[in-house]
Formats: sequence, C-alpha cells, structure tokens
Amino acid sequence: MDKKSTLKWLAWGMLIAGFFMASPLWGNAGEIPESLELQSLSELYEGVSFDHLLHMDMVGNCAACHHHGTGDPVEDENCARCHSYSKDTEVVSCGSCHPLEPFSPEYLREKEMDANRYHRDMPGLKAAYHQSCLGCHNEMGGPTGCQDCHPRTEAGDALFRAGAYAPESGAAAGHH
Repeated sequence: MDKKSTLKWLAWGMLIAGFFMASPLWGNAGEIPESLELQSLSELYEGVSFDHLLHMDMVGNCAACHHHGTGDPVEDENCARCHSYSKDTEVVSCGSCHPLEPFSPEYLREKEMDANRYHRDMPGLKAAYHQSCLGCHNEMGGPTGCQDCHPRTEAGDALFRAGAYAPESGAAAGHH
C-alpha cells in the first residue's frame, strides 16, 4: 500500500473513531425529554405533569436531581465518596434506582440477602420525589401543597374520605 492510500485509510479510521467517541453525547442529548408524566401514584392521584426543560433551566446541573447517573459532578458529599468518578448510566429515571414498593416483602428480602449493600437507607420512589421536589420548591417558592401538583382521583378521595366521600359536618349530619 502506498503512502497516499495509508493516509486515506488512517483519515477514514480517525473519522469513524471520532464519530463513535462522540455519539454517546449526541445520543444522550437527543433522549432528554422536554416533559414527563409522573404516574407512580396514579391509583390515588392524577399524574404530575413535570416540565423537565423548565426544571433543567432552573437547576442547571442534572446531578442535583439525578445524583451521579448523568456524568455531571456529584453534588452530595456523601455520594461523592464512592461516586465521584461515576459514568453516565443508561437510564436516569428516579424509578430505575428508587423502588416503587420499598416495604414490599420482595424488596425487603432483596435488601436482607445483600450483606454488602451500601444503599440500605435509600428512600422509595415516593419519598425520593417528595424529598427532592419539596426541598427545592421550599427553597425557590414553588408549589408545596399536595394537590398543587397532583389532585386526588376518586379512589384517592374515597380512601382519604375527602371530596364527595367526606363525612357530613355538624348540622348537616344531624348533630347540634
């Protein structure tokens, strides 16, 4: 092979290698959702319409919510002890780490079986949402009332004896 052909193959190889090295950045950027519908409590509450782009603009660092799964620097110093060099994860949704049913027999058994598990105190999905959301909303003046973000469904009203299922008050119930 002559020098010109070698340089040509080398240039093509570098171009292809450069594409594959950069492609994860392009792939991740294209996958960031503009908004999300959080439905983990949909039996009792309507889904929460979450404006992801608005929150990204306000917070500025993905790791503030997604901890160490986005490749951004870890903000929590407790997490940084082990995860300061963590790489991107394939899925960064809250539910990919935080269990929906943290007190289910299956999940409790799973925790018990793993003697080396570090994240024994990791909150369930509902608690993770509320710790993250309410902490920020309190700091920045966002809504903090339960139904500000997710109104109850009819099943939720029935369970909590609210709305049409609320007990009648005083005189209306025949009490004096």
